Amino acid sequence: MVKGIKNLIFDFGGVLINLDRTACREAFEKLGIASIHESVLDDYRQKELYMQLESGNISAAAFRASMRRLSDQQLTDSQIDEAWVSILGDIPSYKLDWLLELRKQYHILLLSNTNSIHWQWAVQNRFQYKGHKVDDFFDRIYLSYELHMQKPDVEIFKFVLQDSMITADSTFFIDDSAINCKAAEAVGIQTYCCPAGSDWTFLFK
Repeated sequence: MVKGIKNLIFDFGGVLINLDRTACREAFEKLGIASIHESVLDDYRQKELYMQLESGNISAAAFRASMRRLSDQQLTDSQIDEAWVSILGDIPSYKLDWLLELRKQYHILLLSNTNSIHWQWAVQNRFQYKGHKVDDFFDRIYLSYELHMQKPDVEIFKFVLQDSMITADSTFFIDDSAINCKAAEAVGIQTYCCPAGSDWTFLFK
């Protein structure tokens, strides 16, 4: 770890939680939405519906309505949500343990391009751990759909620094997208671009 670092910013998908795009695509195909891969699941900068959802420009209800139109079926909210969250895998327990330990030494922030359906599900199903809840792992949580900003826009990094009252030169960012890391570096934040699903804990050993 680079000396002088006081603040750690973590991405969510790929860095903390494992993602399974194949499971999500197959789940939507079973609901009659064969175009889900092309229209929604671009690897890093999700397009069209998903991008609108994670930027907070459309509501979860509007997203579900669009899914119904794509399927041409009267799908229930729970059917759509279940298929949509199937992209979310597990958060390895060792990563949750490390977050708890790191918070004793660092100011820990989460910065994620995500949407309300995914995030609310993850809070209930992935951060309930050893009696802890999501707020026990992070000092602050920044979500694209709430901020109406997304990585790799430089403005979202400027906002996080200002809102958290931290400096770029004392901050380290971990993300699985090189484009997002370059945006953070543009404002002076040091970064590590980790392969999706990989172990980043060696940085702190």
